Amino acid sequence: AEALPRVPYKVPDRAGLPALERYARLVGPDGTPRIVGATEATRGCKHVCRHCPIVPVYQGRFRAVPVDVVLADIRAQTEAGAEHISFADPDFFNGPTHAARLVEALHREWPSLTYDVTIKVEHLRGHDALLPLLRDTGCAFVTTAVESLDDVVLHHLEKGHTRADVEAVAARCADLGLALSPTFIAFTPWTTLASYAAFLDDVAALDLVAHVAPVQWTLRLLVTWRSRLLELADIQALTRDFDRRTLTYPWRHPDPAVDALQQDVMTLVGTRPGASRLDVFEAIRGRVDVALGRPGSSRPPLVARAAIPYLTEPWYC
Repeated sequence: AEALPRVPYKVPDRAGLPALERYARLVGPDGTPRIVGATEATRGCKHVCRHCPIVPVYQGRFRAVPVDVVLADIRAQTEAGAEHISFADPDFFNGPTHAARLVEALHREWPSLTYDVTIKVEHLRGHDALLPLLRDTGCAFVTTAVESLDDVVLHHLEKGHTRADVEAVAARCADLGLALSPTFIAFTPWTTLASYAAFLDDVAALDLVAHVAPVQWTLRLLVTWRSRLLELADIQALTRDFDRRTLTYPWRHPDPAVDALQQDVMTLVGTRPGASRLDVFEAIRGRVDVALGRPGSSRPPLVARAAIPYLTEPWYC
């Protein structure tokens, strides 16, 4: 990856911003809410995943924010009441040595402060030795953009990981007691009714349903400005003219029933904000049974094995 030009860094001026209490909270395993602040350890990303909207902006470049600047930003936020820090980096392990130094320093100064990070599946595998450090320095959960459990779709997206990688990371994090928060692009031009049903079954088999924010079951592939997706003939055949209102290229699925299911699932999730993740998941499975014209399943009900920390405003791309 090409480094971005070095520029002077300074602690962001937060004067005039709403109080932290106005923003999302972290809900811990015991249900206790924590006030959340946010910062960045790096800017940009050295990866060029085909679907990612930041690729046209950074073009595979990133730069690290000096540790002392990040700590000063966190210090200002803890003084304002922050009890948890959400790192907004596109990938916290773009600079793994930098990340390790930062979380060690953070934990030394604020032993009770928790944080969350976003890390690619391939980095969670490639920097496996750093995962215990995250757990031991207060990482509440790791967001990872799985996107799909279908290797064909992952190849189209150039994600850099496979289904087997996801399975390995899920097992490793479970063994460590490090909460994983997967995100998905559930509906793509390559999705079918049957593959969506299989996707739900696969996530359940990995024991990750309680880890997934309900909005993730609804998300549809976005084809954004200068997206590398436009390199694909499949996408070129489906997209219409660029929509300046949404800043995307609209597309329709070749099977209208898939688009109808996506709208149905999105409406279901949007009208059940207070329902548990497991209840929403089971309701979605019921809608899929109807869409496939199959009788209601006799699957045993899912049981959450542990409470998973989460932000009250879910992250999604």
